Amino acid sequence: MASVTLHIQSPPLNNDVVSLPRNHFPIVTFKTTFFGSSLTANGKPLSLPKTFRTQPVITSSSSSSSSSSTHTFDVVIIGAGIIWLTIARQFLIGSDLSVAVVDKDVPCSGATGAGQGYLWMVHQEPESDTWDLTMRSYKLWQMFAEKVRAQGLDPLQELGWKRTGSLLVGRTAKEAATLKKKVKRLSEAGLRAKYLTSDALRLKEPELEVGKDGGAAFLPDDCQLDAQRAVAFIQKANRHFSIKGRYAEFFHDPVTGLLRSDSSSEVEGVRTFKNTLYSKKAVIVAAGCWSGSLAHDLFRESDILLNVPVKPRKGHLVVLENFSSFRLDHGLMEMGYVDHLHDALDRKSSHSVKVEEGQTPSVSMTATMDTMGNLVLGSSRQFTGYSTKVDESIINHIWKRAGEFFPKLKELPLEDFTLDRKCLMGSQ
Repeated sequence: MASVTLHIQSPPLNNDVVSLPRNHFPIVTFKTTFFGSSLTANGKPLSLPKTFRTQPVITSSSSSSSSSSTHTFDVVIIGAGIIWLTIARQFLIGSDLSVAVVDKDVPCSGATGAGQGYLWMVHQEPESDTWDLTMRSYKLWQMFAEKVRAQGLDPLQELGWKRTGSLLVGRTAKEAATLKKKVKRLSEAGLRAKYLTSDALRLKEPELEVGKDGGAAFLPDDCQLDAQRAVAFIQKANRHFSIKGRYAEFFHDPVTGLLRSDSSSEVEGVRTFKNTLYSKKAVIVAAGCWSGSLAHDLFRESDILLNVPVKPRKGHLVVLENFSSFRLDHGLMEMGYVDHLHDALDRKSSHSVKVEEGQTPSVSMTATMDTMGNLVLGSSRQFTGYSTKVDESIINHIWKRAGEFFPKLKELPLEDFTLDRKCLMGSQ
């Protein structure tokens, strides 16, 4: 019989794993070696050749025939974002378990594919409930990049990995004082952190304007990656295990219900639109902001009362492709971003804007250059369910907000970038 675990990706909670009562469920144990071990499969480097076999990987499409197939694995993971990928990889290299991944769409179709890829600590607080977890994740990703480099591969090419450093900027004397205290706390927590005055900041980023009273917290070791590249890189290595019958993917195949034992009512697996997937050890829900509603649907006919307090929060990013008006050498965010991590209400340090649905999203300046030379501007946060509709009023507000920090953008009408602009939207 299988246990069921819900892995909550976002927003951050005090505990990011919610386990159901399981008096008779077996416990799955494995080595935590995902980032610490050598990134090989059967002695081969993690970066596999272009002739890599993908035939053993099972992929399903809801548009294909209506016949249902039955498969059995040790672990079934629901969700195809960065969380499922790392969970699956951990099982594959740290145990002998077989793993199936199932999703209603494809990898990177949700929050993972729509994010900026920041691996930053500059906006974190050492005394927060999530500090230890965040620090561990931060260090593991850095170890991962070093392992890739140690194998003679380029993390920039494989993962879109860049050690850009990050700048948390303020424009008032009050914000500057807050940033100085923040630098002190981050330094005491073991991070390399430095406060930059307005003049010192101008040397780092000449196009950025924060005024004579402004300044920034600077963390030189912060990084960013390209989520699409990172997912493709690790997924390719995961697929090597399909040759042994230990790994399979079922995409475009939404989960429709849990399979339960007639005698004990314990979870035995999941039923999808096209397949029946039995699980001998565990069913893991790693569906990001869909985890709450999915869990509610899966258990609606059971006697288990389950409330997963996750609400989808929509965000917009503006990507200006092949941007050449100026360069950024670091990742930047304004102080207001920190406030808006925790709510979507209007704060003095950032702006809000009314939209058609009557919601009030928060907009804070974030800016970086990705590995393709595109300028990525953000960002907004808005509780509007699972909508992925582009709201032009928010796009315009992001542009206007960015212009308050980068005067050169005020000289460039957003309309001039119609052909070289794209918007990333996701719910987290």
